[in-house]
Amino acid sequence: MTNKKDIDILRVTHLRGPNIWTYRPVIEAWLDIGELEECPSNTLPGLYERLTGWLPGLVEHRCGVGERGGFLERLRDGTWSGHILEHIVLELQNLAGMKTGFGKTRSTADCGIYKMAFRTRDGIVGRAALNAGHALLMAAINDTPFDLDAAVFTLTELVDRYCLGPSTANIVDAATDRRIPSIRLTDGNLVQLGHGAAQRRIWTAETDRTSAIAESIASDKDLTKTLLASCGVPVPEGSVVRSAEAAWEEAQDIGLPVAIKPVDANHGRGVSLNLLTEADVHAAYAIASEEGESRAVLVERFISGNEHRLLVVGQKVVAAARGESVWVTGDGSSTIVALCDRQINVDPRRGEAEEFPLSPVLPAESDEIKLQLKRQGLAPDSVPPAGQKVLIQVNGNVADDVTDLVHPEVAYMAALAARVVGLDIAGIDLVAEDIGRPLHEQRGAIIEVNASPGLLAHIKPASGEPRNVGRDIVEHLFAEGESGRIPLIGITGSVDAALAARLVGTVLNHAGKHVGVANREGLFLDGRQVDARDATRFDAGQRLLINRTVQAAVFESNPRTILTEGLPYDRCQVGIVTEMGDAASVHDLYVRDDEALYNVVRSQVDVVLSDGASVLNADDERTVELAELSDGAVLLYALHEANAALQAHRAEGGRVAFVRDGHVVLAEGAHETGLLGLDKLKPAVAAQPGAVLAAACASWALDVSPDLICAGLRTFDPAAKQKSTH
Repeated sequence: MTNKKDIDILRVTHLRGPNIWTYRPVIEAWLDIGELEECPSNTLPGLYERLTGWLPGLVEHRCGVGERGGFLERLRDGTWSGHILEHIVLELQNLAGMKTGFGKTRSTADCGIYKMAFRTRDGIVGRAALNAGHALLMAAINDTPFDLDAAVFTLTELVDRYCLGPSTANIVDAATDRRIPSIRLTDGNLVQLGHGAAQRRIWTAETDRTSAIAESIASDKDLTKTLLASCGVPVPEGSVVRSAEAAWEEAQDIGLPVAIKPVDANHGRGVSLNLLTEADVHAAYAIASEEGESRAVLVERFISGNEHRLLVVGQKVVAAARGESVWVTGDGSSTIVALCDRQINVDPRRGEAEEFPLSPVLPAESDEIKLQLKRQGLAPDSVPPAGQKVLIQVNGNVADDVTDLVHPEVAYMAALAARVVGLDIAGIDLVAEDIGRPLHEQRGAIIEVNASPGLLAHIKPASGEPRNVGRDIVEHLFAEGESGRIPLIGITGSVDAALAARLVGTVLNHAGKHVGVANREGLFLDGRQVDARDATRFDAGQRLLINRTVQAAVFESNPRTILTEGLPYDRCQVGIVTEMGDAASVHDLYVRDDEALYNVVRSQVDVVLSDGASVLNADDERTVELAELSDGAVLLYALHEANAALQAHRAEGGRVAFVRDGHVVLAEGAHETGLLGLDKLKPAVAAQPGAVLAAACASWALDVSPDLICAGLRTFDPAAKQKSTH
């Protein structure tokens, strides 16, 4: 132990799966608090005042007290620096926009050494928050300066760079609410919902049901208009041109005012509205032709009214937002750029990051705004007289919720437009004076169909009710009752675990499923070894979960992988513990006795689903004690039917397995089913009857018939590279 008034961070581990602390990913840090072991917070002058001055949000931390201000009460009464660091790190993440609340700090057997864990949504951000929190705490203890704003700014940038965007996070959170698991597949917003063959994929508002052909059609505005018009969807008249002169001729033919936009851009880029003069049309053509890849430009009749964005998911409109004109008022001394900054961009809802529902208005950088100003005889650096109103955007950011106002006929037309283009999720842009009236009554029209529409205007509207569009997308991808889950079987133990994993995999393969197995012997798909390296690691297990052919998966874990990485899945249908193991195997991880080891191994039972089952070895007394922790059913097995725990469980109607006269027997209450004799198995398998019993129980818990269980056990040869039964 160091003898100094500081905290040494000895080790930092990102536990990416369920672990000894919680079901969710955490950062675990080992801390040596040195002489601070003798200095609880109430003995450090000014610490409370400095911390609450820098981080007033700490008052919301309930801590073990269970109520608002709970942590501050602990801080006043005296708590240790490792615990204080935990709460500082959580609060810094909250200030950076990554809301978290879980944290725990526990002492170890070594004086001054603590294990501290805190929830984080990204390992890079979590590590940075830990370092910033350490620096802040040391400054608070030693009464030295600390630049909190700079620290939060840096963390916020990391959150923006590494965490899921708010739109994708909204969908993932909605999936989590339905207990659908998720896996982030890239550093971006590509996410898998569900496991194996039951999975779906999203990329913000795109899904694996989104057609590439439909996306191509949506990006071609002229083709989109043609298709929509042919189906009776109201669209503005217009045609494609390839020169400024042709644009003016078309504008005259259609009738002024007109709108000009690129044929193949989207999300409003390069669009100019309400054009009345030849000069305006020429200028707008130049803007639009530069924005689109093909340089082709669409000239359309200008539709008067407010722009609206309707979000269609599946076959229905789930949200709608309206845009409004944006103005500034001159003061006789400020430029339009300055007026926009003072009158528009000060709105706390505006910002560059994706979390803001409104974007900043930047006249000097927007060709569309420059054109709008030019038509008023102004430029971004113009100084309008006091009281003069200046139109900045005809339709500003579409961000005011109007979902409840949408007329059923308008909703029908929007859904039809998405269906005609072929998009499962679409942003339908339309212009109408009143979204509560049919379009044909007001010469309204659908002006654009967008693939991969933005969701933030609906999730965090500038005004009106937020809409949980992530829930609608999840419901679109997963029907009621679908969980995105496949049968997952987790096995923790030492001697029998590896063989039990492969036996379960073989039985499920005989039951007609494509099965993946990850154990210490390697990675197996339908019995075929695809990787001979130890596959008990987190990344190896994830390989099975992202494989779209896998219909069931079996994972071997051990205390070391649980402690250093966490389990590779969030929950499992069956959790098997073959034996508790030896604490000496993880002595270096501060697991020094059987009680500490029990708290590690229990993780395998903690993750069993409520409709699942725990399979426990009744010949290991500590393993049997895990039964009370299982949310699901419990099956016990033992080599001899006289085992006391087994008999008691059977007497209560529980399911058990044992060996009688060399034969494997399954029993539930008074009913017994003889499976097969151990002599029918390969010698290497028969030599580990515990593994056979564990596999038989797990298969039984998964409703595999006795005949198929027998077939799988009998045919398994651990020495052979088995081939798929399909």
